[in-house]
Amino acid sequence: MPRDFQRSRRIEEQIQRLLVEFIRREVKDPRVGLITITAVEVSRDLAHAKVFFLPFDATRSAAEVGAALTSAAGFLRVHLKKALAMRHVPELHFAPDTTIDHAVQLSSLINAAVASDVERASAVGRQVGEPSAPEPTDVVDPLLP
Repeated sequence: MPRDFQRSRRIEEQIQRLLVEFIRREVKDPRVGLITITAVEVSRDLAHAKVFFLPFDATRSAAEVGAALTSAAGFLRVHLKKALAMRHVPELHFAPDTTIDHAVQLSSLINAAVASDVERASAVGRQVGEPSAPEPTDVVDPLLP
């Protein structure tokens, strides 16, 4: 079982808060637009930080926003260095957050399964969630009179 490192988690949270502020106030690249920083994962040696983001603007692709953030990574590291008071600031790697896409996909799979159950139940003539009739068995229970 991996150990939980409190310092890494604190640094991740602090980097996330600072990046949100710096991107909103300092980054002037129009390709960035409105984004949400959803998570930051820092490597064990604190040399690399993977920053997950979601673009709000539907006209910009995640790849375009990611390229803009990658080009601003050095600028953001300088601001992080000033704010964090760390000797070495992690190298920033930006990646689009795909958890919402996965959630939508899982939700559609669940809806398809429920629709399939409703269809099967209506074909048999019973309500969904209603237990099916017990199968008659030839086994006699010796405990029953």
